[in-house]
Amino acid sequence: MNIKKACGMLGLAMRAGKVASGEFATEKAVKEYKAYLVIVAAEASENTQKKFRNMCQFYKVPYLVFGTKEELGSIIGKEYRASLAVCDENFAKVIREHLA
Repeated sequence: MNIKKACGMLGLAMRAGKVASGEFATEKAVKEYKAYLVIVAAEASENTQKKFRNMCQFYKVPYLVFGTKEELGSIIGKEYRASLAVCDENFAKVIREHLA
């Protein structure tokens, strides 16, 4: 597990415009089949985690729980974020490999 590289790739994906952040944008990306990976903060509410876990299972999108809301936000250069969707297959694959 190489967290530093995964965070770097997530930041790069954000700069490339391939990350949807926030609960509404993440949900929209999943339901429109644009998301290849969903990351939810470990401190997100149980309801939020369950919602994304079930949604990702239904739409067959990989799902990870990683970091805090503050960490997820700072990685992508934003405020607190409870959820992110990576909307590029290659970025999602590399991030999953580094976090697995």
